[in-house]
Amino acid sequence: MIDQKIVEEIKARNPIEDVMAQYASLKRAGSNMICSCPFHSEKTPSCTVFLARQSFYCFGCGAGGDVISLVRRAEGLEYTEALEYLGRRVGIDVITSDSDAPRFDKRRFYEMNKAAARFFRDILFNDPAGAMGREYASRRGLSEEIIKHFGIGYAPDSFSALHPYLKNLGYTDEEMNAAFLVGISSKNGRPFDMFRKRLMFPIIDVSGNVIAFGGRIVDDSDARKYLNSSDTPVFRKRKNLYALRYAKNTCAEKMILCEGYMDVISLHAAGFENAVATLGTAITPDQARLMAKYTKKVVICYDSDAAGQAAAEKAIRLITETGTESSVLNVKGAKDPDEFIKKFGAPAFSKLIGESKSKFRFTLDGILAKYDVKDTDGKVRALSEICKMLAGVYSSAERDIYTREIAEELGVNPEAIEADTKKIMRRLERERKNKERDDALREVSGIGDRVNPEFVSNVYAANTEEQIIALLLLMQENRDLLIKNPEMLTKDDFVTDFGRKLFVAIMQRADGEFVESDLGAELNVDEMSRLEAMKMKRYNLSENGEKEFTELCAALRAEGRKKSVTDKELSASELAEYFLSINKK
Repeated sequence: MIDQKIVEEIKARNPIEDVMAQYASLKRAGSNMICSCPFHSEKTPSCTVFLARQSFYCFGCGAGGDVISLVRRAEGLEYTEALEYLGRRVGIDVITSDSDAPRFDKRRFYEMNKAAARFFRDILFNDPAGAMGREYASRRGLSEEIIKHFGIGYAPDSFSALHPYLKNLGYTDEEMNAAFLVGISSKNGRPFDMFRKRLMFPIIDVSGNVIAFGGRIVDDSDARKYLNSSDTPVFRKRKNLYALRYAKNTCAEKMILCEGYMDVISLHAAGFENAVATLGTAITPDQARLMAKYTKKVVICYDSDAAGQAAAEKAIRLITETGTESSVLNVKGAKDPDEFIKKFGAPAFSKLIGESKSKFRFTLDGILAKYDVKDTDGKVRALSEICKMLAGVYSSAERDIYTREIAEELGVNPEAIEADTKKIMRRLERERKNKERDDALREVSGIGDRVNPEFVSNVYAANTEEQIIALLLLMQENRDLLIKNPEMLTKDDFVTDFGRKLFVAIMQRADGEFVESDLGAELNVDEMSRLEAMKMKRYNLSENGEKEFTELCAALRAEGRKKSVTDKELSASELAEYFLSINKK
């Protein structure tokens, strides 16, 4: 166990608003602060940071907790790892017993990856085995300066070059395998280098740590042009962007999003240092939110082929969901930005950026390209799809401008387009309300509540349990009352396993200095978020004292361990209304 004084010291020196600022842009809202939730995409901020309580809660997705829970969810860490992360942030060493130690030491992974990057670089610059890499780099027009800037190296054509090098430095096969640097043969159990005959691109996080690699084959010997690190203890590809470390200081107004490493490198070499790229996969919601943290606008610069344009459509959708402006750059006369820069130069690319299409224009042009609008039937079908697009525009003024522009372009009465659009909007609103009700009904049937799946079959008792747990967390007096009067409530009075688990965990810590964060050693991030939700429901009530607590304990005992909400003979419709009502509180 970790000394609770250390835990409290770490929390005190890591104000939640400072840590949240790493993941989202905060704005003052009275005595609290608000931001767009870093854990789901949204246009309107729904996440509140409560300064006095040093906690956060998202009213959109339900994520919540203290600063430790925040870091656990954001960085994908376990409880002890999150404490170590926060401790390093403020210069506090977290000492744990062997049983509490994480399986891997992330600091060793950073050091190991850095050593691997150094090995690849030395092969490229100084070793005869790097000749193919040097030839390929020259062929791609990579200068020595840009190679050094990005830390580019070369993995030689050998199954055992990096492995013995890292082994001699003291790293284990298990560590190298977990870092996706070395594979283990299924035939003979022997280790082998994962990257071979590839130009190597280190992926560096914003703190300067080498967290992963991408490797580009230098000939046609492998059908996989690029081989990228899988997720590791220090790397999640869905949460990182290539070259963000270099772009973050120049992209406040505008960021250029590319598909590949070479596109980014070519743009940086040409002076466009605000370019980044996804990491071998299509853009993810996490990456879209990451970009929103650093920039006001994203210029999507994907390949000009059909696949690139389809990827651009997805990027527009995800970026727009974060509330960030986006546009799409049409790379004319070249298949990608790297080729365009080499053919036409930096000034031409700069001009191209100025001509990038807005989200509206890009989507509209895509629709118009699908139909022959000179033909009546084609125009009708195009307008049908266009009205669906307009129905998704939130701003009335923006929708009106687009409607008039489309009407003029297609020679149609704008009032007719507006009428059809409003019909679609009314239908979508009905569908939204029906979906909300259907979601509640699914929750009633036992689907959806992964934290406490027994809640839906024991609504009254489970809701009482949650209120009791909240009052135990909020008031020391309530914990003291149960310590003095244990017969008031026992774990056997709880109907759900989750409620019983929480009660036991709290009461085990109740006799003495109670630290809620310590519950994180037993609970996952979703369970900690549920605790925050429970407290939120009681915060706004005027009375949370002994009287209310005693009445709730008596109510739970009277409910009986085997009584369920179905005994109350509520219909599915009544249950749906109940869930809708508590979700709106």
